[in-house]
Amino acid sequence: MQEILKVAMPKGRIYKQASKLFREAGLTIPEDMDDSRKLIIPVPEARMEFIMAKPVDVPTYVEYGVADIGVVGKDVLMEENRDVYEPLDLGIARRRMSVIGLPDWKPVLNPRVATKYPNVASQYFREQGEQVEVIKLNGSIELAPLIGLADRIVDMVETGGTIRENGLMEHEQIFQITSRLIANRVSYRMKNDAIQSLCDRLQPVIAKAVTASGNK
Repeated sequence: MQEILKVAMPKGRIYKQASKLFREAGLTIPEDMDDSRKLIIPVPEARMEFIMAKPVDVPTYVEYGVADIGVVGKDVLMEENRDVYEPLDLGIARRRMSVIGLPDWKPVLNPRVATKYPNVASQYFREQGEQVEVIKLNGSIELAPLIGLADRIVDMVETGGTIRENGLMEHEQIFQITSRLIANRVSYRMKNDAIQSLCDRLQPVIAKAVTASGNK
């Protein structure tokens, strides 16, 4: 009998896209789970147990083995730098990490950059040969250049609507982001059949979605 996989799932938009992907791969994931407030949701039909978590905590749960696998954005993986396997790009929750500021922004000495992703931002500006002071914020990043806290921000962009509404613009795109399936290193060995079976079921669904988006 296939082993139960404990799956760390981010709450919100990524979860809804991931659960839809799992259903399209033939896994029996009840649709009423999408709006559940439970934190641990057994799904015996799919041989899974979902642990609902904040996105930033998913890699921690997987690294420490309380979850065998997880779904998380590449942005979180790069920021947290956890010791996990990354067997599959799910191709969902597609966004981009960008440097954002006011339209009339001009380079200054000792600029400040506000972000939820201080490690990613610091590495990017180091690679560009720019010395900046990085300020960690947890929300409403767009406020920073508007009130003079920072010269620019580094943040995720999907449609760009929020930054335009606040009079900001993208100055540089750093990289594209999608959500990934990650695995605990021990679980990847001990439950390899179950994890590989999941990947094998997901891959054709992901490939079909990529083909469909490319034909639009």
